[in-house]
Amino acid sequence: MSTDGAKRNLIIVSNRLPVSVKQVDDTYESCVSSGGLVTALSGLTKSTQFRWFGWPGIEVKDTEDRQKVCQSLGKHNAFPIFLDSTLAHEHYNGFSNRILWPILHYQSGVQFDDGPWQAYKRVNELFADEIAESAENGTLIWVHDYHLMLLPELLRSRLQQQGKACAIGFSLHTPFPAGDFWRNLPVRKHLIEGLLASDLLGFHTDEYKQNFIDTCATLLGARTEIPNQIQYKNRLVCIGKFIVGIDPNKFTDTLQNPEVKSRIQTLEEKYKGVTIIVGVDRLDYIKGLTQKLKGFDAFLDDHPELRNKVVLIQIAVPSREDVKEYQELETELSTLAGKINGKHATPEGTPLLYMHRSVPFTELAALYSIADACLLTSTRDGMNLVSFEYVACQEKRHGVLVLSEFAGAASYMREGSICFHPANKTEMSEAIYNALHLDDTERNRKYELLRDFVHKYTSARWGQTFIEKLNSRSGDGASKSCS
Repeated sequence: MSTDGAKRNLIIVSNRLPVSVKQVDDTYESCVSSGGLVTALSGLTKSTQFRWFGWPGIEVKDTEDRQKVCQSLGKHNAFPIFLDSTLAHEHYNGFSNRILWPILHYQSGVQFDDGPWQAYKRVNELFADEIAESAENGTLIWVHDYHLMLLPELLRSRLQQQGKACAIGFSLHTPFPAGDFWRNLPVRKHLIEGLLASDLLGFHTDEYKQNFIDTCATLLGARTEIPNQIQYKNRLVCIGKFIVGIDPNKFTDTLQNPEVKSRIQTLEEKYKGVTIIVGVDRLDYIKGLTQKLKGFDAFLDDHPELRNKVVLIQIAVPSREDVKEYQELETELSTLAGKINGKHATPEGTPLLYMHRSVPFTELAALYSIADACLLTSTRDGMNLVSFEYVACQEKRHGVLVLSEFAGAASYMREGSICFHPANKTEMSEAIYNALHLDDTERNRKYELLRDFVHKYTSARWGQTFIEKLNSRSGDGASKSCS
């Protein structure tokens, strides 16, 4: 907390603003999203003043229109960093998601291209210019995710030139891979040095944190002997594990909504006598959706006695629809879903309900509530907060979480879940079967473990913990300890 009783100044930086803006006639309207970052920071409003910086998601060329966008976003303490559409595309799709994202998620065969890399650097520079100009001496700056890995170094250089001392924190929301995968990236050293200009670096699990520390030692020769800190170029960088979560009360409150209660009753009547497995994933190859459908197909083959007694409701939320690899994945999943239903359907029903679309929050909460199990098959995942959301909606049913061992959440939820290797169809089939046949005592025990964890490690706790740690690093990061 601020020692003088005044509110702390905090700048949050993300690739996209957590505020949507759209043109309406000759003006612009904006509204705050209900994303995790907004929720995570909500508990800090008493002690902290927020400003968000990021791309507004639309191209605005006209100077007068830019002023209108700034005015609209300013009502939400959001500040746009304007990018032309080509630069934004090359930065986001070209480098961040075609090159960097796969490597962070242990994907091989990634092809480097210098054009997107130059766009990535340029966008990070534009962010640094805007934020350094807007920051005041002593402002806390919290940068988020892989789109902006160069930003801490660029920002620190500009702040020093302007005579400003600001603590810079960075949170990575993906895995950080083991060294052999990171070595595949020709610009790996630039990205690591960009991050090491931070005062505080946050990762979701001990594994990701240690992979990063090991990479700094082998790639840069950084000193890493003291736990949770890296010494590099006369700077001391603190490294921490910060467990991100959700706001479970948002889900439990939604379940009390009369319309949601009515929807739950309707769904329970429709699926009376049928065991429901739910899957909710963004349509992305890291979510293991192909493996999930093949594993469920194997489960149906292994247990013909459960025909017409088990249904998988799989929601695949559209994502990066302008990227070829994602278009091909959607085609593959739709074809696979059709084959599974063609193979296992009977006049009484089909075993798989595959929905490639977004689902309203209230409908999602109702589906979580009626499901006897939740199946998550990530091949790699920073955390996977769907696991938290499902648990938050299971107060009455005590459903079972069937969780890939490669989701970050498995680091914390293993004992309360049934874990499996997503590439092993037999293992997945057995995990599903075991989940549906757990005795009540064991099911309740597992649920209580998960419930306690989800209610303890909330998004608000994550945000507050990180900011308090960053605040303790205010000033000259080279001379302060990480304790």
